[in-house]
Amino acid sequence: MKKIDAHLHYYGDHADNIAFLEGLNLKHLNICVSQDTAGAWRKNADIYHSLQTRFPERYAWVTSFDLPDFSGDYADRVIAGLQKDFDAGAIACKVWKNVGMEVKNSAGEFVMVDDTLFDPIWEFLTKEDCTLLMHIGEPLACWRPLVDDNPHYGYYSRNPQWHMYGKSEYPSHEVIMASRDRMVEKNPKLRIVGAHLASLEFDVAEIAKRLDRFPNFAVDSSARVADLAYQDTDTVRAFFSEYSDRLLFGTDVVRMDCASELSEEERKSQIARFAAHYEMEFAYYESGEVVNVRGKENRGLNLPEDILEKFYLTNAQTWYPGL
Repeated sequence: MKKIDAHLHYYGDHADNIAFLEGLNLKHLNICVSQDTAGAWRKNADIYHSLQTRFPERYAWVTSFDLPDFSGDYADRVIAGLQKDFDAGAIACKVWKNVGMEVKNSAGEFVMVDDTLFDPIWEFLTKEDCTLLMHIGEPLACWRPLVDDNPHYGYYSRNPQWHMYGKSEYPSHEVIMASRDRMVEKNPKLRIVGAHLASLEFDVAEIAKRLDRFPNFAVDSSARVADLAYQDTDTVRAFFSEYSDRLLFGTDVVRMDCASELSEEERKSQIARFAAHYEMEFAYYESGEVVNVRGKENRGLNLPEDILEKFYLTNAQTWYPGL
């Protein structure tokens, strides 16, 4: 079955990497992440654009935009940059979690994604019929004590700056989710994909509430397969059946060393690890047997072929026209 990994960051520019993707009948959607106002993320955009140009059957890409500098022409400059990237083949735009959790205005207030500062950008994307990928907020575990019996223990152990437990000066999960929901509601004609199960990974029922409320909203599974595996298999399987048109497959694998610059041994090792990751995720979605998902054992979803085809392929093509 042909598949699209609709969310990852992968510099797979060597013939070995292309052969790997061909063997899996897989296409990658590379995602830019804007982490500062200086435009350092443009390096990623250039690499992803090059991959899409050289290997259009295997790669596509999503652009982003610089964080607010609160100048009067900020939105105009963002729109001009987005137009240039769309003309160069980008098929969508991403906004990252630093909006809502890091960026502050001149008054020292956190800037939320529903701030009117961004309205012209969302209006432009709507007019251009371009999808917005939103990674807003973090897993609920971000605001809870760091315990090892949690799929996000490793990330917050390595990235304590993003662990918000006990940091009352930062917005809560509820506040950030409310701002995201207001933004989606305010832009009903904008096609939106909520990255990482829309930061509602802890309970598929919470995701379902948003999918029921917002017909212009879908979610991808990137980096959240373990959260699904922590939940009751039958409940998650029913969720996939009920919302089969609104769920996109993604891994969020990050491999940001150009494969062509690695040694043959390093490249083969990297591909082997990637292959093992795909094998694990495919087993969880496809198998009815017990699957070990990053240390958590649970029965796989055993999804039927028609739902798997939507999840792996056609939903990505629908929610990201151009794929």
